[in-house]
Amino acid sequence: MSTNPKFSALQVMQDAPVIPVIVLNNIAHAVPMARALVAGGIRMLEVTLRTPQALACIEAIARDVPEAVVGAGTVRTRADAQAAAMAGARFAVSPGFTPAVGQACRDVGLALLPGVATGSEIMQALEAGFTELKFFPALQAGGPAMLKAWSGPFFDVKFCPTGGVTLHNAPDFLALPNVVCVGGSWLVPADALTQGDWARITQLARATKSL
Repeated sequence: MSTNPKFSALQVMQDAPVIPVIVLNNIAHAVPMARALVAGGIRMLEVTLRTPQALACIEAIARDVPEAVVGAGTVRTRADAQAAAMAGARFAVSPGFTPAVGQACRDVGLALLPGVATGSEIMQALEAGFTELKFFPALQAGGPAMLKAWSGPFFDVKFCPTGGVTLHNAPDFLALPNVVCVGGSWLVPADALTQGDWARITQLARATKSL
C-alpha cells in the first residue's frame, strides 16, 4: 500500500480544472502517458478499473512517475478499493455511491469522489460525510442546469461533473460556483495512446490548464 502523503478529495479537485479519465489497455502506455500529462501541467490522473491491465498501470505510474498523483476510477466494491490502494492509488472515483464503498476507501486511506445523479444520492453521500462529489453522468443527468438547481438545497457541496464533458462545454460547467473541476476523457484519446503520440497528450493537457 502507498505510503505517499494523503490527499483530500478537495485537494484532488483543486489541482487543475480537469481530472483526466483514462482507459489503458496496454501497460507499456502507462508511464509515458502519465509523464506526458504531467509535462502539460496535469498531475491528478484517474485510471479507470475498466480493463484487466488497469491495476498494473496504476502500480507502474505510482512507482515510476512520482510527480503524478494516480487514482483509481470505476471503484464499485470494497475489493476494488483495496486493490487500488495496494497498487499505489491515492484517490478513488466511483460511478455511484454506497456506504460500503465509502467506508472501504476510508479504511485504506483513499480520498473518494463518489458519483451521484440525484438529490437522494447526494443526501446519502452527505450522511456518510462526503461533501465533494462526482456528478455522473453529467450531461445525461441534466448538465449545468441541474447543477444550478442543486446550488440552493446543496449549497455546501462541491462537484466534479463527469460524463459527456468536452473541451468545448467544460467552461459552461466550470463557470458554476459549485463546480471545482470536471472529469474528461478527451485529454487521453485512444488513438494518441495507440500511436504513442505523447506530445499531443501534453498539448491537450496544456490547453486544459487554461480553462
